[in-house]
Amino acid sequence: MASEAAADETSDTYAEFIEKVKRLTNVSKAGGVLGWDQEVMMPEGGTPARSKQRSALSTVSHELLTSDEMADLLDELEGEDLNADREAVVREIRRQHDRAGRVPQDLVEEISEVSSEAMPVWKEAKADDDFSTFAPKLERLVELKREYAEHIDPDRDPYEVLFEEYEPYLGIDTAERVLERLREELMPLIEAVRESDADLATDTFEGTFDTDTQEELARDVLDTLGYDWEHGRLDTAPHPFSSGTQFDARVTTRFSEDEPLGALMATVHEFGHATYTLGLPREAYGTPLGESRDMTVHESQSRLWENHVGRSEPFWERFLPTVRDRFPEKLADASVRDVYEAANEVYEDNLIRVEADELTYHMHIVVRFEIERDLIRGDLDVEDVPEVWNDKYEEYLGIRPDTDAEGCLQDIHWSHGDFGYFPTYSLGSVLAAQLYESATDDIEELDEAVREGDFEPLHDWLTEHIHRHGCRYTTDELIREATGEDYTADYFLDHVKSKYGELYELDEHQ
Repeated sequence: MASEAAADETSDTYAEFIEKVKRLTNVSKAGGVLGWDQEVMMPEGGTPARSKQRSALSTVSHELLTSDEMADLLDELEGEDLNADREAVVREIRRQHDRAGRVPQDLVEEISEVSSEAMPVWKEAKADDDFSTFAPKLERLVELKREYAEHIDPDRDPYEVLFEEYEPYLGIDTAERVLERLREELMPLIEAVRESDADLATDTFEGTFDTDTQEELARDVLDTLGYDWEHGRLDTAPHPFSSGTQFDARVTTRFSEDEPLGALMATVHEFGHATYTLGLPREAYGTPLGESRDMTVHESQSRLWENHVGRSEPFWERFLPTVRDRFPEKLADASVRDVYEAANEVYEDNLIRVEADELTYHMHIVVRFEIERDLIRGDLDVEDVPEVWNDKYEEYLGIRPDTDAEGCLQDIHWSHGDFGYFPTYSLGSVLAAQLYESATDDIEELDEAVREGDFEPLHDWLTEHIHRHGCRYTTDELIREATGEDYTADYFLDHVKSKYGELYELDEHQ
């Protein structure tokens, strides 16, 4: 009887705890909807009020997470015999509670308010090609985020602390090691590709493509891949993104008359994010078991769909007829191989990360990683960012931006204060290759299914091995559960060396 009473008491404590966790989640999700609206729908004049609204919600979230009641419940539950799922929920909330509890509430409010104000300033600076307009806001955000990191742990590298906001389990050492390996092994491969005499059909998408028709094509590709329109929508935004919950996961993209393929791949990329969100268990909504694991895993889903599906020959065997229907005069004579080659062209002069090819993309990430790390560590002044940015592009990619808009102002992340986010793009790309290799091993004739437009086997595999687990496992545990191996860059490097070696007719050793 005593053990039953103790179990009942634990159950009551856990129920009270989960009620508070769900309230915290709902406040956070409300802030997410306000953020989506600010980027997609809100008139420009709404910023002053919106910044106050989002700041208020950040304050409420911080109060709920750091309350004495939450601390007491965590202490009590950590002393109980919980099942694995409950242990995982307590582990995740404990980590969030301990980090947030070290940060003063007024600092949380100021970061939220300044980042809301910074976003429209960034938009204006980018439109006007004037970094100096954005520099004061960026400088303030760097100061605030450095202070934020110092409150969490004054004895550690502040950039490492911020990185753990987005990837709490793999560690900054893993990120630095992977990025260094990518830099060392991809730079000679990029050079070999650029020196190749291979004649690819890179002009397949040249010309002007009506943006309204491109939007119809974006909807076509979402239909083809299996997007759930009952729980999602497509909009345009200055910078493509996806946000929401397993009940409402929205996709945004952007269109340019002379970049139809870039818009299409951006849509597929954001679909990958959205389908992960929609695949989270609905019965666990409001708890960590109903939340995505972290940005490395999230980016692995978007990069998997974009690069391993959307840029593959089997996919284009299925989707090229649809593109021809939308643009009959442009692509009437294009073959699947033509489109495949165009989709995998390694650009010699592309300055824009979101339009980068699969190979050079990671040099764009290395530049951002090194600059934001030095900003947060105090080794780089904000006023020097444009010049350092341009120098690094020249060193790593052999090209130099002529404008701030095509240089250090191209991404929205720093206006949000998202320092430490960029490495997860490359970490996710590496994981995508590892996951796709495992999926290919497990799914009989996956290429044939893609060729026939049957994406259900891949959806099911990802749901089974990634989506349904939410935050049940840490990142490294989830990777081992899904693939049977530790996290490794081997599969990604094998993938790009094989793919681009064949495309560009490189020697076997490249």
